[in-house]
Amino acid sequence: MGNEASYPLEMCSHFAFRIYDMDKDGYISNGELFQVLKMMVGNNLKDTQLQQIVDKTIINADKDGDGRISFEEFCAIEKAKPIKCGTFGATSLQQRYLATGDFAGNLHIWNLEAPEVPVYSVKGHKEIINTIDGVGGLGIGEGAPEIVTGSRDGTVKVWDPRQKDDPVANMEPVQGENKRDCWTVAFGNAYNQEERVVCAGYDNGDIKLFDLRNMSLRWETNIKNGVCSLEFDRKDISMNKLVATSLEGKFHVFDMRTQHPTKGFASVSEKAHKSTVWQVRHLPQNREVFLTAGGAGSLHLWKYEYPIQRSKKDSEGVEMGVAGSVSLLQNVTLSTQPVSSLDWSPDKRGLCICSSFDQMVRVLIVTKLHKI
Repeated sequence: MGNEASYPLEMCSHFAFRIYDMDKDGYISNGELFQVLKMMVGNNLKDTQLQQIVDKTIINADKDGDGRISFEEFCAIEKAKPIKCGTFGATSLQQRYLATGDFAGNLHIWNLEAPEVPVYSVKGHKEIINTIDGVGGLGIGEGAPEIVTGSRDGTVKVWDPRQKDDPVANMEPVQGENKRDCWTVAFGNAYNQEERVVCAGYDNGDIKLFDLRNMSLRWETNIKNGVCSLEFDRKDISMNKLVATSLEGKFHVFDMRTQHPTKGFASVSEKAHKSTVWQVRHLPQNREVFLTAGGAGSLHLWKYEYPIQRSKKDSEGVEMGVAGSVSLLQNVTLSTQPVSSLDWSPDKRGLCICSSFDQMVRVLIVTKLHKI
């Protein structure tokens, strides 16, 4: 797979602190914070604007009043309710606001430079928010910035951070229908100002595709095992492929270009891991390559191959999709515990990070991706 470095969570905090503590005296000064942030934001902010942010950050974090931030103060950002999930997907590169869902069903948006009080707060769900995704920020996806949340209460809600209190869309079971635990959500099809879909996966294996333009259920299927993770190969293009991972070690790749009226989307499935496939992430630089994280502590790198023809006519002359195939490129076992989260760098091809239940964060380099 490539090179790997792993760090306990406490050590990660020390690494982050040392980035800012440039003179290594055990404190972050006003000047040090300014210099590091200046390197991060470049010319996106004027020096006067950046200095205001630095001053406010020092004031908020400096509990003992000495004008500096100690390591203890650096680590002291704690919240009343445990946070379950988060995303930067609906924020700009300049703001970098973090949207989070917590165990009490609250949706908060935080300015990490002044994290004491959220800039946006709403009681989004009656129970824990299991999953969150964002679109329209970070230069990804056309249209307004939006956040989608999925909860144990069975509802999937779409939020516009510019609109207080109420969701812009609420997908919930009809009265009398069983409420299933929503485990994963994903935005897609955001290729222009009007089009946008949300895909949701549930504990009973249901996958539902909601069309936000028409406010309708566009498609649904069941993969027989709880859906742990969903991701479109790209959010900001016309729907192309969707990967769904599940319990019992399987994942499914759906070709989303051709929808048959009764058969839906063509798909191929693969037994990927010895246990639950917790997450999938597509390589930003090549959408046919994706990485899956498994319950046995392993990562698997896959490539999707398109068929010669992506569609054909059925016996009645109606267009239907044709699924391709997947091939395993590489795999590695990192831990005896499940790898629960992973992400790729959008800037450096092959650089990725993952976390696991052994409380380790691992940074990896996957090499030779340019040759695939």
